[in-house]
Amino acid sequence: MSHQVFVSGVGMIPFTKPSATGPYDEMGAAAARMALADAGIAYADIQQAYVGYVYGDSTSGQKALYKVGMTGIPVFNVNNNCSTGSTALFLARQAIASGALDCVLVLGFEQMSAGALGSIFQDRPSPFDAFDAVTDQLVGMPQIPLALRYFGGAGLAHMQKYGTPLDAFAKIRAKASQHAANNPLAVFKQVVSAEEVLNSTMIWPGVITKLMACPPTCGAAAAVLVSASFAKARGLNTSVYIAAQAMTTDTPSTFESDDMMRLVGYDMSKAAAAQVYRQAGIGPEDLDVVELHDCFAHNELITYEALGLCPEGGADKFICDADNTYGGQVVTNPSGGLLSKGHPLGATGLAQCFELTHQLRGSAGARQVAGAQIALQHNLGLGGACVVTMYRAS
Repeated sequence: MSHQVFVSGVGMIPFTKPSATGPYDEMGAAAARMALADAGIAYADIQQAYVGYVYGDSTSGQKALYKVGMTGIPVFNVNNNCSTGSTALFLARQAIASGALDCVLVLGFEQMSAGALGSIFQDRPSPFDAFDAVTDQLVGMPQIPLALRYFGGAGLAHMQKYGTPLDAFAKIRAKASQHAANNPLAVFKQVVSAEEVLNSTMIWPGVITKLMACPPTCGAAAAVLVSASFAKARGLNTSVYIAAQAMTTDTPSTFESDDMMRLVGYDMSKAAAAQVYRQAGIGPEDLDVVELHDCFAHNELITYEALGLCPEGGADKFICDADNTYGGQVVTNPSGGLLSKGHPLGATGLAQCFELTHQLRGSAGARQVAGAQIALQHNLGLGGACVVTMYRAS
């Protein structure tokens, strides 16, 4: 795969609470139109489309894109839990990098319901049976919704292993709110202090409070990927390209290590990041900005270490030294992340792409990371899959 892949257009609508959303097809069509307009091309130029969503009927991708155009192109519907958007991005990049295509649209959207995530189909084995069995053994707490048990349990494991204090997670959530205050597309723009996070409703005593979890969110985001030859012929924007990308799934260590951090994807994240660093020929010390999967403050902390932003066990110091924000080592989640920007599952990976593309273009406004040249995206879905993407400014 030797063909360079450029992100020539991105689009994103404001994320909202479920009570304030429009239907998924309208959200998806709006984001797709924005990406096309940003790229300066028509829908007729698109050769294929990859559309990600989790909660929706089959061919919802066609329903959304038919509002944009009906050109007869292949439309692929993608579902990979919370990594759905980045999985669609991964497939689209492969299509261009292989030389098969020159211009592809990637779209992600989600119309979510209020409340905790849960399984839809109750008459068949759950993909999470093995995850639940390990969680039951290691942490119990069956009265807590599954995602809270998984990631709260992972945070608890880090606390027990490294002595990480609860306020480390509170500081992450406070940082997210400070970043989101500068993002007009974020669902939560109110700045909260670490103390306010700690004093919010305690969901799991000593482990997780309400503000440490991302909210159910609705929204859509999109990107247009093109080859170098297509971009040159059309005079398109080539200021940002995908320098490396990797996708991983679970290995036996997920279930056999008796470690909640590994159960929620630590090894997947570490392996995907390592592949990307090898492909790009650079390391975490070279990164300027990172958008990572902070579905819970606990997962952001764990992911610092999985991505090599700090040593294993060094996340609390990394946070206390403010190395995760402006003026520090690397700015993490300048968008506000999933915690404050919101997490419409299928759209999340494309929203991360939107943010990092603008950061590398230098067009991120009040949240701009000064001089950003290299960016990393991390998107995780349990069940499981992890996609890590490195972008560079041309």
